Amino acid sequence: MTVQLIAMQLFSGLALGAILIMVALGLSIIFGMLGIVNFAHGALFMVGAYAGLYVAGLTGSFWWALVLAPVLIGLFGMLIERFLIRPLYGRSPDDPLLLTFGLGYVLVEAVRILFGTDGIPFSTPAALRGVVNLGIGFFPLYRLFVIGVVLAVLLLLWIGLEKTKFGLIVRAGSADPLIMRVLGVDISKLWLVVFGIGVGITALGGVLAAPMRNVSPEMGTLVLAEAFVVTVIGGMGSLAGAVIAGLVVGVAVSMTSLFAPEMATIVMFALMALILLVRPNGLYGRAAPGL
Repeated sequence: MTVQLIAMQLFSGLALGAILIMVALGLSIIFGMLGIVNFAHGALFMVGAYAGLYVAGLTGSFWWALVLAPVLIGLFGMLIERFLIRPLYGRSPDDPLLLTFGLGYVLVEAVRILFGTDGIPFSTPAALRGVVNLGIGFFPLYRLFVIGVVLAVLLLLWIGLEKTKFGLIVRAGSADPLIMRVLGVDISKLWLVVFGIGVGITALGGVLAAPMRNVSPEMGTLVLAEAFVVTVIGGMGSLAGAVIAGLVVGVAVSMTSLFAPEMATIVMFALMALILLVRPNGLYGRAAPGL
């Protein structure tokens, strides 16, 4: 066990954490604004990977897949919000939860029918193959690219939410949608766009993850569990919490894989339990009124 090996495993954890951040961000955006726990999120991550595979096969370009697939699945997410979820607003919180839970199964079965049950390899683009010497060892260039894309998305999201009028409306609508309606803001359209953005970010995570694993109908199942762990640790609806928790979980899983591989899947759930014992609302979560 060398210092170089440990350092490289830490970088691998950052790459894994970057993917988890993308999925958890989508979950947090949707929950923070709409108050909906989207159980179809893992399936939409998987659909994003398949959309990237399809666009790459159609155009012969990974770069077109990286741009078009999230946009297409984001638009698909807007259709889901408009025609399936919107009629459930004002009803029991269990209704949209059960709807998205069932929708996830429908999407998985639809993909199995269209593409089969076997995993499909997604080739790493030629420009991103190979390794980079970081001084402490060699690290895959594609994983560095993934980390860079996630940082760029985080920057754009921060600018959009903190420095634009749309971001101001989103934050205000999340805090008090009734007041925004009184002020003349069409909250329904706002929720539509926010849901589409959340789904599009998740689909982008699916495209980025595809070259690191086979694209299969089941690829979203574990990712959904991991994303919920990250979201709960960070605090439901907290974007900053999703980022910090994603990195913590990614590094924890990666390092555990090095020292005790059989514990790699368990460690994130143990970490979640530990965090919740100390901070019941997560790292950046807000306590419910009266607590």
